[in-house]
Amino acid sequence: MRNIFLVFAILSNGLFSYSQEKLPLDKEKEVDEIIDSLLEDDILDELIQGVSSFKFLYASLGYNNNTYFSGRDIGIDQYNIRPQLTYIDSKGLMLSLSGMYYSEFVPKWDYTAATIGYNKSLGKKKLFRLYTLASRYFYSSGVNNPFLYALTLGSGIKNKRRNIGTQLSGTYLFGNDHSFQITSTSYASFKLFKTKKSSLTLRPELSIIAGMQTFELAQTSIINGVPVTNYLENNVFDLINTQINIPLEFSTNSFDFELGYNINFPSAIGTESSLNTTGFFNLSMAYLFDL
Repeated sequence: MRNIFLVFAILSNGLFSYSQEKLPLDKEKEVDEIIDSLLEDDILDELIQGVSSFKFLYASLGYNNNTYFSGRDIGIDQYNIRPQLTYIDSKGLMLSLSGMYYSEFVPKWDYTAATIGYNKSLGKKKLFRLYTLASRYFYSSGVNNPFLYALTLGSGIKNKRRNIGTQLSGTYLFGNDHSFQITSTSYASFKLFKTKKSSLTLRPELSIIAGMQTFELAQTSIINGVPVTNYLENNVFDLINTQINIPLEFSTNSFDFELGYNINFPSAIGTESSLNTTGFFNLSMAYLFDL
């Protein structure tokens, strides 16, 4: 049942920026969250096969036992919780309200996001899909967040058995600043067992995220015996993070439970040194209301 979303990306707020001097913690947190949140949702698949008309309300609560931004360890051991409420119907309309809670940040409730989207399945067997999303973010902290809005355009395709698929999306971020990123996600679904009311599924997933990053280079020169430092901003489009997600999904009636493990392979940006691989467990539960 968790396969109810078409990369319904509840984006947070920014791209990864790099400077020779470390960004303030709040600033670094705000500009990195969007990259991770792109990985949070899956696609509507098994639930609507053969259903011509429907209206669903999907309530979910997700927990991660550790927090990394763009796959990077920022030196704070903390968990995060993400509640979400989503409406979706057979006409392709999607509405969502979500938020993010971090155990060690101040304030702990980081942001609330409102998203509206539309998706359209194409072809006789509905194996190809196009979707678009628009998001607005409301932050709890007083940090001057660079990105308040996000527009996403994406597509997805799966095989006839609907157990292998891939999707590609592009997101434009804007507000006080602007940026762009691309996400590619591929998955395979293996039914371990299935009854009339319950199923257990293994659904490994590979996500690759690239985006436009800004980093500063410091150039120091001596003028009249006085050292003068100039900072030059470079904008580059590069690989940010690669993530492998291995979730075990159990669905029974209208309930859905998931336990998974995630491995990040962050890519060094600018003058970053080699980055360590990071990993965390995720746990989620959800309920589907048929309206």
